[in-house]
Amino acid sequence: MPPKKSKLKIYSGSSHPALAKEIAKALKVKLSEMDIQRFANGEIYAKPMDTVRGCDVYVIQSASRNVNEDMMELFVMLDSFKRSFARSIHVVLPSYPYARQDRVATPREPISAKLMADLISAAGATHVITLSLHSGQTQGFFDSPVDNIHTHHLFVNYFKKKKLKDLVVVSPDAGGGKSAKRLAEPLGARLAIVNKMRPKHNKAVAHSIVGDVKGKTCILLDDMIDTGGSIIAAREALIKAGAKKDIYVAATHAVFSPPCVDRFKEAGFKEIVVTNSLPIPEAKKLKNLKQISVAPLIASVVKNVHEARSVTGIWK
Repeated sequence: MPPKKSKLKIYSGSSHPALAKEIAKALKVKLSEMDIQRFANGEIYAKPMDTVRGCDVYVIQSASRNVNEDMMELFVMLDSFKRSFARSIHVVLPSYPYARQDRVATPREPISAKLMADLISAAGATHVITLSLHSGQTQGFFDSPVDNIHTHHLFVNYFKKKKLKDLVVVSPDAGGGKSAKRLAEPLGARLAIVNKMRPKHNKAVAHSIVGDVKGKTCILLDDMIDTGGSIIAAREALIKAGAKKDIYVAATHAVFSPPCVDRFKEAGFKEIVVTNSLPIPEAKKLKNLKQISVAPLIASVVKNVHEARSVTGIWK
C-alpha cells in the first residue's frame, strides 16, 4: 500500500509575514499559528501552537536586512518542529542568506554560504525551497534536496506586455550571463555583459560593455540589488556606450540597503522591476518601482512537493 498522505502545515517567521499569508491563501490553507517571543536579553523563543506530529511542515522565512536575527529565529523554529516529531520540515527561504560568500576569493576568507547550509540542516530542515540563488552551485552545500526556483519567466511575462523594440538584456557582471540569457531568448532580445571590477565590498566599477547596445533599449538583470552601486555603475556604462536612456532594471531580491533608495531616486531608470521575495519598507518612495509577486510560484512548488509531483515544469 502507498504511504498515507500527511497533513500540510504552513508556518511563518517574522521576517516577511505578508508573503507567507499570500502563499497560504494561494494554497487555500490556513496559516498555522507560531508563538514567537523575545526574552529580555534578546534570546528567541518559538514553538508551534498546535501539534505537528506526523505533519509535513513548511516554514516561510526570508533573509531581510535583519538577516542574522531572521536566521537565528529560523533555527529555533526548525528545532521546535524537529523535537515535535514533524514528518518532514521544508524551509521556504525566498532569499538565501550569505549567498555571495560562496567561495574563497582571497586568502583566509570563509565560505559563509556553506556554513549557512550546514546550520539550516543541523537545525532540522529536510528540504529547502529558494529563489534565484546567487550561484547555482550553492545547492551542492546541502546534503538534503534543494529546489532553486528560477524567476526569469515572471520577468519575461512582464516585459512581453510592454512590446519593447531593439531590446538588449544586460548582465551587470560576467557571472550573471546565464541568467540574462534565460530572459533574453524568450523576449527575442540580444545579450550584453558589463565588464565590472569590485575593488571592495559594496563598491563596483564598470569598465566596458561586451555586446552592442548603441541605440538599444536595455534591461539590466541581476539576482539581487543591495546598495545599488553595481546597477547604477552599469547604467552609466550603458549610457556612455550609446544605449537609450530608458533603461529598465529587473532583479529577484530587492535588499535595498541604504543608500540604495536615495541613489535610485536620482538614477533615472525607466522602471525598477523586482519581486516581493523580501519586504521593501521604502517601496512607496520610488514611483518607478514595480513589484511582481512570487507567492503563486512558491505555492505551486509547495503543492507539487507535497503531492510528490515534479516541480521542474513550473518555472520553465
